Amino acid sequence: VQLVDSGGGLVKAGGSLRLSCAASGDSFSTKAMGWFRQAPGKEREFVAAINGVSTEYYADSVTGRFTISRDNAKKSLYLQINNLKVEDTAVYYCAARATDVAYRTAREYDSWGQGTQVTVST
Repeated sequence: VQLVDSGGGLVKAGGSLRLSCAASGDSFSTKAMGWFRQAPGKEREFVAAINGVSTEYYADSVTGRFTISRDNAKKSLYLQINNLKVEDTAVYYCAARATDVAYRTAREYDSWGQGTQVTVST
């Protein structure tokens, strides 16, 4: 599967963004999907994941502010980000697994988008 991320930008703290990930290929509905982020000088970290039946998983740092969702008919993945904080600044990547089981570790994902930059200012 090929993934294309979009929706990043420069926003002020407290603002909102909606990231999108468009997938191509077959069997999107049977793949677990995830969002990860990587800040400068830091390792890529788990943000959220969703399996084929839309069970959601979140990192503690984003619970209550981020919402992951998917539209299988459109082969799309979304990340709604509310109440943005400066520490949310990072490149955000969507990722796909070959199976329906969602994981929190990057190495479990087989395909990656190119990333979209989110920058939060004070």
